[in-house]
Amino acid sequence: MKLLAFTDGASRNNPGEAGIGVLIKNERGEILLKEKKYLGITTNNIAEYTALLHCLEMVAASETLRCTALVVHTDSELMTRQMNGEYRVKDADLKVLYHKVQSLLASSDFSFTIKHIPRSQNKEADKLANDAIDTKI
Repeated sequence: MKLLAFTDGASRNNPGEAGIGVLIKNERGEILLKEKKYLGITTNNIAEYTALLHCLEMVAASETLRCTALVVHTDSELMTRQMNGEYRVKDADLKVLYHKVQSLLASSDFSFTIKHIPRSQNKEADKLANDAIDTKI
């Protein structure tokens, strides 16, 4: 089974209060899982990577989200290009998260693809991330 994930990280004032949103759907577009989490004070790029890492951890740990392929959609062009090897990860804090993502992917039993999408196509994950900041959940 293929899963479609939509992730977003938000930071107000960058760095500022931050949150993440993760939405996982099946191929029919049915929502299987929605998550939001407040991160405290951090940068937008850290929030984006944290959202991706949280998504991967949820899929890897879940008995109900077993999949053969995971396609992650994000509006973070930087993260997408770094994950696809087009850009190097220079920031020390991002490198830590990048290596955690790579380690998790290396031990996963599903194929992984990450795709950049416009913000307008990532509204649900964006809303979750901003709700996390507003409610501090």
